Amino acid sequence: MPADTQGPRDKVILAYSGGLDTSVMVPWIREKYNLDVVTFTVDLGQGEDIHKIKAKAMTTGAIDAVAIDARNLFVDCFVFPSLMAGAMYEGKYPLATALGRPLIAKLMVDAAREHGAKAVAHGCTGKGNDQVRFDVTFQTLAPDLRIIAPVREGKMSRPQALDYAAKHNIQVEATRESPYSIDQNLFGRSCESGLLEDPWDEPPTAAFAWTVDPTKAPDTPQYVTIDFEQGRPVGLDGKKMDGVPLIEALNKIGGAHAIGRIDHVENRLVGIKSRELYEAPGAIILHDAHRELETICLSKPAARFKTLVAQEYADIIYNGLWFSAFHQDLFAFVASSQRFVSGQVRLKLYKGHTIVVGRKSEYSLYNKHLATYDTADQFDHDAAKGFIRLWGLGQQTQAKLQLLKDGKGFDLPGLMGPKE
Repeated sequence: MPADTQGPRDKVILAYSGGLDTSVMVPWIREKYNLDVVTFTVDLGQGEDIHKIKAKAMTTGAIDAVAIDARNLFVDCFVFPSLMAGAMYEGKYPLATALGRPLIAKLMVDAAREHGAKAVAHGCTGKGNDQVRFDVTFQTLAPDLRIIAPVREGKMSRPQALDYAAKHNIQVEATRESPYSIDQNLFGRSCESGLLEDPWDEPPTAAFAWTVDPTKAPDTPQYVTIDFEQGRPVGLDGKKMDGVPLIEALNKIGGAHAIGRIDHVENRLVGIKSRELYEAPGAIILHDAHRELETICLSKPAARFKTLVAQEYADIIYNGLWFSAFHQDLFAFVASSQRFVSGQVRLKLYKGHTIVVGRKSEYSLYNKHLATYDTADQFDHDAAKGFIRLWGLGQQTQAKLQLLKDGKGFDLPGLMGPKE
């Protein structure tokens, strides 16, 4: 349909960051889809002035621009539940970007209803994970809305996007010499593409922004103490703090000590491997502290089972299934498991390492009188002999009646010689 068709245009809500991909989308959507664009920018603590981004959107052709501060909602309803679950994708990635996408998509659906829009749009590529997170959320919460993904549909490369931006006088930070794709929010910063696409190459200094080089970190370690209530961080160094300022403080402190650098070759949902660089000082500190507090507050079977839950929970977030019934069911377990995860954890930050040096809780299952070897020992040593006898009874019975019956004994894995 030609762009100059007479009559009012339908509206589309565009997820807008002001970066390369979304900046070129404003005139592109108007030209290619004959839709009026309402840009939608969400402050998740990315450290940018969302009002300046809003103004930029208007200069590129948007008919309206919406900017929302959702930092508290992001932390309370997305970040902290993930932390309580112990969700780290493939054991390395704290899921900062993945946590932000379902929230942005949900708020975009709300905006579409408010503005009477018939479509929603994003600037995701056809090989990334974010397209899944956006589209699945849109399809779940508002199946009537049309989904437009110009970069995916037009297969626009970064050089093409740069050319398009130059042609339309759109100011962007990305250049051909430094074509990194950056995404960041309060919980972490991601950097991909460009010089990072070869997993053999060491990340260049220019790829980092939140953390100092470990070799240049202070020679004196810094100690921090984090307070938790029912699995949620509530204080730093004895001072009660809300989630947003607490994470901001840990990002600053941790970054100064080179905490939170993550070089991850991860398995994307679409079936490819991708080399991603993350910086997440606050997230790493909080995950390490929370995990350590659980060691004294959770029972052995609960702690063992929760490792499985953590992996499943991370996959739910990474794979864009936040608004699923299974997620609700799984979080019911997580919330219950955190009832007694309250207390303090003390950590030493030193040249890229978080070292837990202390943990305590009024609900701790650690009993010094049972663990000690000094004169205060209250453990019943006489009970151990009978316990051991019963514990090994099944193995002893099988050995006697089966494994030793022919007199050949055991074959030890790894020590067996060639069969005759």
